[in-house]
Amino acid sequence: MKHQIACLRVSFLAFAIMLAVRTFAAEQVTTDAGAVQGAVSADGKVHIFKGIPFAAPPVGALRWKAPQPVATWTGVRPATEFGARCMQGRIFSDMVFRDNGPSEDCLYLNVWTPSASAHAHLPVMVWIYGGGFAAGAASEPRQDGEVLAKKGVVVVSLNYRLGIFGFFSHPELTKESGHNASGNYGLMDQTAALNWVRRNIANFGGDPRKVTIFGESAGSFSVSAQMASPLAKGLFHRAIGESGAFFGKTLKARTLAEAEEADRKFGESLGAASLDALRALPADKLLDAAVKPGVIRFWPIIDGYFFPQDVPSIFADGKQSKVPLLAGWNADEGSYRGFFGDLAPTAANYVAKVHTEFGDRAEEFLKLYPASSDDQARRSAQDLAGDRFIGYSSWKWIEMHLATGNSRVYRYEFDDAPPPAKDSTEPSHGAYHSAEIEFVFEALPSKNLPWRPEDEKLSDVMSSYWTNFAKTGNPNGPGLPHWPDYNRHDQYQVMHLTANPQAAPDDHRARYEFLDALPPPK
Repeated sequence: MKHQIACLRVSFLAFAIMLAVRTFAAEQVTTDAGAVQGAVSADGKVHIFKGIPFAAPPVGALRWKAPQPVATWTGVRPATEFGARCMQGRIFSDMVFRDNGPSEDCLYLNVWTPSASAHAHLPVMVWIYGGGFAAGAASEPRQDGEVLAKKGVVVVSLNYRLGIFGFFSHPELTKESGHNASGNYGLMDQTAALNWVRRNIANFGGDPRKVTIFGESAGSFSVSAQMASPLAKGLFHRAIGESGAFFGKTLKARTLAEAEEADRKFGESLGAASLDALRALPADKLLDAAVKPGVIRFWPIIDGYFFPQDVPSIFADGKQSKVPLLAGWNADEGSYRGFFGDLAPTAANYVAKVHTEFGDRAEEFLKLYPASSDDQARRSAQDLAGDRFIGYSSWKWIEMHLATGNSRVYRYEFDDAPPPAKDSTEPSHGAYHSAEIEFVFEALPSKNLPWRPEDEKLSDVMSSYWTNFAKTGNPNGPGLPHWPDYNRHDQYQVMHLTANPQAAPDDHRARYEFLDALPPPK
């Protein structure tokens, strides 16, 4: 009997060791630069790797250069903490970070995978954060990939250079580039991360032939940019855009000539007339000067390399990546104050301002954005502000890809208004810009709000739509309300994302066509 018990103990010990070895092996993955050691989620269902370098630190002589290969390492590199976020000011109060940044050494990515087996061949979703190309990081709790990964996808999030560090142009930079171009280093960082995914993601259980890029706000602009750039061709196979694209009449990429001239003058204002002097400046000094009010906006550039042409022209010529696209925006992207300014938000003030702004087209405008009462005037002003900010550019992106992309397109409108905080005395801000992020990632607990059962239901539905699209190029699946594709023959169906999602014909198309016909602002 004692012999049997001893044998059982030995067998149990051997089994435990075997499990430990398997667990360790699943949490240790080899990349083309070296091995990384991650962790496992509390429930044991997701393997998590944080802070994996995908490019060399862009510091010193590498400041304002295209991302360079990361140095290899020996041994096993810990991958349990987020890499530093890229240099940025405190711009958006709703951004919460879990890293130790900011730093110029910031080109890191994270992987959440339900199976770290090279034989799993799971779809991959690569997230690009928003923040106006001036702020943001992959460490935000509302963008955590753990829950999304449980729906059978590998989730990757990445950092990219921002502001003056990501989008600075200069004649000397253009000359040394080898491509007669400068700027767009942040966008090239994103492409470098996609190249890393192609080379390495199979070892994390992902399929490099089934990659979806998705992003919100500047991240959505970035998705449209990666679709347009020849540098990213073949690196992804589906695209999701949440609120924004490079198709607007205000938030447009700068020309290389404009950027070189303005950015050169900015450098001279700091006493740094040469590129060497600029690279010698401390990062903090550069950042402090760049975020001062009134300073030029460091923003993507039509550089002739990453962007051979402006994005609308690339799509018009059918030269974009011809992949399935799921895109849309939120019902309350803007504020009526964006139209009224300091004026009282009344119907009378609205109509008077419309006549001043739109002249002989004012009556046509008022049929699309009516103002028969003060409440309706505020709602129309809010709609116009949102359309000018995000709605029109997203609509134009969808329309142009539908016309030339040879791929299915799915359009949504996010209509759910998150509940205000328990102690808030402010009215609801509606389905405001960025409100959908927590829903997509099933990360509602990342915000301390009194979430309702209908919010949790919608979050589950949205994450299912998004992951289904990543798997098949079609958001539909068992148990989900049917989402028809967007096309002329079916009256341009839009999926309205609420507690009870339903599709309906686009009833605002005339608004976007009106805005489309307007000349660009001077």
